[in-house]
This record gives sequence, C-alpha cells and structure tokens, in this order.
Amino acid sequence: MLLAAGRGERMRPLTDTCPKPLLRVRGKPLLQWHLEALLRGGFTRAVINTAWLGARIVQEFHGVFALQPLLDKRRQLLSQELLHIDYSHEEQDFGSALETAGGICRALPLLCPSLEAGDSDVFWVLAGDVFAPDFEFTGVAVQRFVASGKLAHLWLVPNPPYKPDGDFGLEVESGLALNLPPNDPGPSYTYSTIGLYRSALFGPPWCSIAAGNPAGIKAPLAPLLRAAMDQSLVSAELYSGAWTDVGTPERLAQLNLP
Repeated sequence: MLLAAGRGERMRPLTDTCPKPLLRVRGKPLLQWHLEALLRGGFTRAVINTAWLGARIVQEFHGVFALQPLLDKRRQLLSQELLHIDYSHEEQDFGSALETAGGICRALPLLCPSLEAGDSDVFWVLAGDVFAPDFEFTGVAVQRFVASGKLAHLWLVPNPPYKPDGDFGLEVESGLALNLPPNDPGPSYTYSTIGLYRSALFGPPWCSIAAGNPAGIKAPLAPLLRAAMDQSLVSAELYSGAWTDVGTPERLAQLNLP
C-alpha cells in the first residue's frame, strides 16, 4: 500500500495544484520511484489511497504501471512486467483523508481480498512522499517476516536534523522495535515509513475499527505499533541507504540540485 492521501501543507504553494506524491524528483514523480522499485522486486499488485487532488494520481498512473513503455506494439507485456493498481479514494468516499491506520483499515479488502481462501495477509506499507531510491523490496524480506510471526517489521533510519528525538528504539540483538518512554536516554531512530504488516494488526485487540472502515474513522498508526511493541510483536532493522522525507520545498529543491 502506498500512502498518498496527505494534503502536504508544508509543501504549499507547490501542493495547491499538485498532490505531494506527484512532485517530481530527478525527473520522475515521487510515487513513481516506489512503483518502479516494487515492480523490480517482483510485486505485481498495489493499492494507492488518495484524498487531496486524488484524481490527478489516477490520471498519472491509471490502473496498470509498467517499467518500460511498450515500444513494440506487437509484443504483449508479461504479467510480471506489470503492476496492477487499485485505488482507495478517501476524500471521495468520506470528504477527507483518514490518517494512516484509518486509511489502511479502509483499504484492507483491496490489500487482502481472499484471506478465507488462504491468500497472504502480509503487505508492504510505504509513504508516497519519501524518497528512498536504493531501497529493495524483496520476496526474501517478506518470507522472513512471515516466518517471524510478528505483526509488523519496520525499517528505521538515523534521525535527521529536523527530527532529533526519532520515533522508536531498536534492540539490536533481538531485532525488536522498542516503544521508548519520553526522555529515555537510549538511542532512538526515525521510522522510514517503509514496513511490512499483517492484517491482524488492524483488527482486535489492536484496532477497534470495523473491517473495511465503513464509517470512515480517522486513526493514526503509531498507537497500534506502540501497543504491539509492548508485546514484542514488532521487529525492525536499520536502513543505511539514501532516504529523504520530502516534507518541505527546501528538501525537494536539494534533491533536484544538479
């Protein structure tokens, strides 16, 4: 699931006419970098949630995304060369974005449509406004997560200057993410907003929102993660590759310097 429903207030006036995930970095929309990486990793289905200017995102990517244009019109692209996209239109359905957990709950029927048939209940979640060009989405990471029995696995990054306190701790030996109390002296890290999740995290006892979030309840993700961390059900690892939260016009301009 690619999170693309935010208004991008700090990016105004750029986001007054362009949804934040479509702002261009090095010649491509931010969201396209993720779509290309997912397809290179062998993943062929994605869900994008939308709100502010969501129709622009649909116009940009439609329902199918391919790494390369089909130059030879006689050749049919193979299924593994195509990423099929479904959309969860939060503003269209409810008038505004539903925050991260609310949006994931809303999209669960698209993310895990056939749980009763034995399909996987595991999915990636990544923010559409993060630039991580070197991150690799791999089947090996998914298999390792499935075998762990955890509810979530997070990739953490060193705290950037604008977020010195970070989000979570990490117990390196066990690989557990830690819900650090306020003013804890231990090292903390920032959540990269890239992670693997089980659908169970978005149901009882962790989340009280009804399946599919038919009421359009807004809910943040952090409280669910912290509750699961307290039960040692969230793992994590450090990511040392290039990573930028493209949260201000200045950071966007820095990425686009020659």
